[in-house]
Amino acid sequence: MGTGTAIGYGKAPMDSPLPLLLLPGLMCDGSVFAPQLAAFPQAQARPGWGPIASLTAMAERALAEAPARFCLLGHSMGGRVALEMLRLAPERVARIALVSTGIHPTAPGEAEKRHALVDLGRTQGMAALVDSWLPPMIAPGNRSAHAAPLHAMCMAQGLDAFAAQVEALLARPATDAALAAIRVPTLVCTGALDLWSPADQHEVIAARIAGARLEIVEGAGHFLPVERAEAFNAAIASWLAG
Repeated sequence: MGTGTAIGYGKAPMDSPLPLLLLPGLMCDGSVFAPQLAAFPQAQARPGWGPIASLTAMAERALAEAPARFCLLGHSMGGRVALEMLRLAPERVARIALVSTGIHPTAPGEAEKRHALVDLGRTQGMAALVDSWLPPMIAPGNRSAHAAPLHAMCMAQGLDAFAAQVEALLARPATDAALAAIRVPTLVCTGALDLWSPADQHEVIAARIAGARLEIVEGAGHFLPVERAEAFNAAIASWLAG
């Protein structure tokens, strides 16, 4: 734990803080949380999702591997998985953080755009897919520092995993009931420069959760955990302590 690399879920010692489970998003693995794993000894990151084509199945898999009780942070697609975990096992979740994510249903034209990326990967290769998908996810000023490792992470996931996760997102369950049922300390957070999951989207999420804390981190795009790691870690620490 806290090694800077993705690990499987384990059990924390009895005298330690509750485990902090970190859920990565589409085409990502636990390395996207390297700064958080280094900063929080109780942090544990999933190594990725692989070719699982259902958010509910992802949630069930994560719950099966998780400790009895934990704090939960989901980034991007991982935020939707976190809501499913809370819906399935609310008694096990002590706190929840929804980061750079969304609650909206499938939008008109979304399926076509996502399937076009899958087709691009099939016809031109995974590198072409990642080259098209990744750059807008990183704020322009942060690309020189972070594009290469994030590109390598995405490449490592493979096309089959990406295609399955796209199907999971397109079949995503409604979130209304899950949001209304949240009764634990909640952090809602995104980057101010996130074009995919913008600040106003998170204002809506926070407004629908009783007592939620909203944090908008300046200078960060969609990959907030690495783009502005220090500010993000400060928000996490405050949420855990609050």
